[in-house]
Amino acid sequence: MSPRRRRLGVTVLTVLAPVLVWLVADPLLGHRLRIADGEQTLDIDAAPVAVVALFASLCGWGLLAALERCGVRRARAIWTAVAGAVLAMSFLPLLGDGMDGGTRTSLALMHLAVAAVLIPGLGGTFPEAGAGAAGE
Repeated sequence: MSPRRRRLGVTVLTVLAPVLVWLVADPLLGHRLRIADGEQTLDIDAAPVAVVALFASLCGWGLLAALERCGVRRARAIWTAVAGAVLAMSFLPLLGDGMDGGTRTSLALMHLAVAAVLIPGLGGTFPEAGAGAAGE
C-alpha cells in the first residue's frame, strides 16, 4: 500500500474514532454534550466532531508532508513531537468552566481517540515506501 493510500485511510479512521466516542456518550448513554458560555449553550453533535477530527488529520498530514518534502532529517520524529505537544495543548480548554464532568470526560476521550489513531498512523514508518515516495 502506498503511503498516500495509508495516510488517507488514517484520515478516515481519525474521523471515525471520535464520532464513535460521541455515539457512546450521547445517543447510547444519553449524556448530551454541552458547553455553556454565559447565556449561550453549544450542543456538540457528530458533525462538528467529525469536522474537527478531519481538520486535525489534514493539518497533521500536511505538516508531515511538508517536513518530508523539505528534506528535514528525522521528519517523522519531529512531527510526532509536534503532534504530542498539540495533543497536550488540546486539553487546556477542558480545564475551563462551562461543561459538566461527563462532557469534559467525553471530549478528553475524543482527543485521545484522535491521537491514538493519528500519531501512530501518520508518524509510523512505511516499509514499502522508497525515497521517491516521501511526502506522499
